[in-house]
Amino acid sequence: MKMIRRAFPAATLALLTCSPWALSSALAQPAYPSAPIKIIVPYPAGGASDAVARMIGEKLQQAWGQPVYIDNKPGASGIIGTQATIKSPADGYTLLAHNVVLIQQPAVMEKLSFNAFKDLLPVVMTIRTTNLFVVPNDSPVKSVAEFVAQAKANPNKLSYGSYGIASGAHFQGELLKMQAGIDLAHVPFQGSAPMITNIVGGQLPSAFIDVPSALPHIKSMRPLAVGGPQRLQELPNVPTFAELGYKSFEPMGWHGLFLPAGAPPAVAQKIANEVSNILRMPDVLAKLKTLGVIAGGGTPEEFAQQIKADAPVYAEIAKAANIRLTQ
Repeated sequence: MKMIRRAFPAATLALLTCSPWALSSALAQPAYPSAPIKIIVPYPAGGASDAVARMIGEKLQQAWGQPVYIDNKPGASGIIGTQATIKSPADGYTLLAHNVVLIQQPAVMEKLSFNAFKDLLPVVMTIRTTNLFVVPNDSPVKSVAEFVAQAKANPNKLSYGSYGIASGAHFQGELLKMQAGIDLAHVPFQGSAPMITNIVGGQLPSAFIDVPSALPHIKSMRPLAVGGPQRLQELPNVPTFAELGYKSFEPMGWHGLFLPAGAPPAVAQKIANEVSNILRMPDVLAKLKTLGVIAGGGTPEEFAQQIKADAPVYAEIAKAANIRLTQ
């Protein structure tokens, strides 16, 4: 009688030779994701952070077959939502959709209940965006050089608007003041919408406005320069601050996804891979173009390196300009 020999795959042999409790543990580990995923947005519904998170969440749900829902937890410049994420289980099922404010806060706030660099795991950058420096259409100035000359000829009389204290717009306004040697009063607004009303109406002599908010109204204002390392495709005739000789305007604002520290690196990598694929989809790229933002993507390591490079720039600006934010 012949004995039938069968070849077993290596993975099968490994399972047969492992201990009973190890085998039980291995079989009990379901593939990620095996449960609903929550994305915490630390801002109200309707903003850029919320819009991008919902778009990505919908695509993740389609790709993975698991519910993905958005949990808006606004308040305290994003701190409430950040705290809620950090306190969540580090199992990969709670994500934070935040932006560059996360690494600006340590530079402008004396006491924070968390350390963004230690308590969160960067997963993937979702979008890049920047600000435009604009003046009203009826302003006599046609360039940054002319604006600086006007400010020097009229000390303590001009101002610039931003969409909030310690925002990217605030940081860039203080950079312009320091490097141009001019004195401008800072006028913070509760978001870009009321600031745009004032700049279009001529009540505000200048402003730093985020690109997604500015583009729909761009014909009602005059852009003089843009932050970031390169010109905008939508506004190819508007120079960058770097072209004009100004420094530290290159870091772009970003939005990204984070997990609580201690989450499995393999899970972070899987999320990053899927989100990067989503950000290359034609319909997603078309949507982001209408928002005036640049698609992100990449690995957790690349996102962490970007954060590491940006943080000291904002810390230096905050210290030099004495930008402070009370909690």
